[in-house]
Order: sequence, then structure tokens, then C-alpha cells
Amino acid sequence: MLRFLLRRFAFMLLTLLFTSIIIFAITQLLPGRVARVLLGREAGEAAVVALEQKLGLDQPAPVRYVNWLSGFLRGDWGTSFQQQNREIRPLVTERMIKSLWLAGTALLFSIPLAILLGVVAGLRANKPIDGVISVASLAVTGLPEFVTGVVLISVVALQFKLLPASSSISPRLTFFEAIPSLILPALTATLVLLAYIIRLTRAGVIEVLKKPYVRTAVLKGLPWRQVVFGHILRNALLPTVTVVAISFGWLISGLVVIENVFNYPGLGRLMLSAVERRDLPLMQAISMVTVTFYVLANFIADMLYAYLNPRIRLE
Repeated sequence: MLRFLLRRFAFMLLTLLFTSIIIFAITQLLPGRVARVLLGREAGEAAVVALEQKLGLDQPAPVRYVNWLSGFLRGDWGTSFQQQNREIRPLVTERMIKSLWLAGTALLFSIPLAILLGVVAGLRANKPIDGVISVASLAVTGLPEFVTGVVLISVVALQFKLLPASSSISPRLTFFEAIPSLILPALTATLVLLAYIIRLTRAGVIEVLKKPYVRTAVLKGLPWRQVVFGHILRNALLPTVTVVAISFGWLISGLVVIENVFNYPGLGRLMLSAVERRDLPLMQAISMVTVTFYVLANFIADMLYAYLNPRIRLE
């Protein structure tokens, strides 16, 4: 188990290193000069060159990469070009916490519901209830996020006035105080994730039902509940662990549309603002944070997978 853990950890570090190179290269290849964007079109060439020297943009790319990565690892993420020269780390940390709130709430909604529906569909495969669950989940998931969000706002917030239409959260609010504002965007994200997890769980249950040890447990006269929870779920949910981890990484960084529909102050919305304003240090910091969460989530999924399936460790 220790060798497996060390091997996966080393792979995670290599992934982060390689990704950091890609992030830095992409931000450097964007068209136009950052100093020119910051100063405006009417600025003289001397002023542009002076600003580039001040920001260190005149140095060779490898030097700038090493300086940026070493600073990121030390916790010195620089200052934002456009956010009134605010330090990037507290700015990103504040938004990251809000994204974690939203991602956690969405997973609390989606995982139990999707696993329950997937297990029911798998145990009743090719029955009417299986068809209803599959068609309904695919139909809901097929809707674009902004359509689902607008419908929820129109019905739940505006017509019935059960929840706030906007999810703009004050930095001073605690998680429990922000729950009413989290429900609608989290529900929208849940509907996006639902069908894939349901179908994966359903497929896992159907496959495990064909295994000899399940038939043996049934023939031995074990209660059906014990067969389901003791033999079927433990093995059927193995692929779902990986999908949940990937979904968590996506929820941290990929909710730009949902955050904009609900005016939610998360990392995705901050990233969109940084791209629009050509704020390279902010773009780089957000990209590294989201990639780190994504890779960590997959590392945890690998550990859980190895724990649940010892054959992975041996192989």
C-alpha cells in the first residue's frame, strides 16, 4: 500500500509541474502586450517599456516562470494588475472558500440522490422504473446550465419567493448564513451531474449482479438487504468514486455559467473577470489553484479506490 501511495503521490507532483508549465506558456502566448493593455492605447512606448521593466515582463520566459512558480510555492502570488493592486492570495482564497461551499453543497445534493436512483435503476433494470429514471435524468441534464438556472429563478425565487434570486454573498457571512443563497446554484449544478453518476451506478450494479458471489449469497438465503449493502454496493460503487472526485474538481473551476447566472462570487467568475481584464498573475494563480484541487481530488479517489479494491494495490 505504501509503494502504491508513494507512486501516486509522485505522479501527482509531476502532473502539477507539467500543468504549471502549460499554464505559464498559455498566459504568455496571449496576443498583445500586457503593459499596453494596462496603460491604454494612447500610452507612449517609453511608458510601456518602463511598466514592463517594473513588472518583470522584460525578463526571459524561463526566468519569469521560475520566479512565478517559486513565489507561488512560497505563498507569494503577487498583486493583481486590475484589482487595484490587491494581493492575489487573499483575493483567490476568499473566492475559493465560496467555490468550496457551492461545490460541497452540490455534492451533498447530487451524490446521495444519484446513487439512490442508480441503485434502484440497476436493481430494476429494463423495468418501467428504470426507464423513467434514465429518461428523466437525461432530459434534465441535457438542458444548458443557464436554462436550468433561469427556470429555477423564475419559479422558485420570483413566483413562489421561497429563495433569493441572486446568490451574491457577503464575505462576512458564515456558511450556515449563506445556505439560502447556495441552494439554487447548487441545485442547478446537481442537475448537471445527475445523469452521468446515475448511469455509472446503474451499470455497476447490473455488472455486479451477474457475479458468482452475489448468486451464492442469494442461494445461501441471506436477506436481500444484506446482499445489496454487503455485496453489491461495495463493488458497484468503485467507478463512482472516481467520477465524484472528477466532479468535485469540475465544480471548483467549471461553474462559470452558473456563477454568472446567480451572481455568485466564486473562482469561476473571478477567472472570467481576470481573462477579460488581461490580469495575468490572477489568471495564473486561479489556474494553479483549480488544477491543484482537481489533482488532489483524483489522488484521494485513487486512495479510496485502492482501499475498496485491494487488487489495485497489488497490481
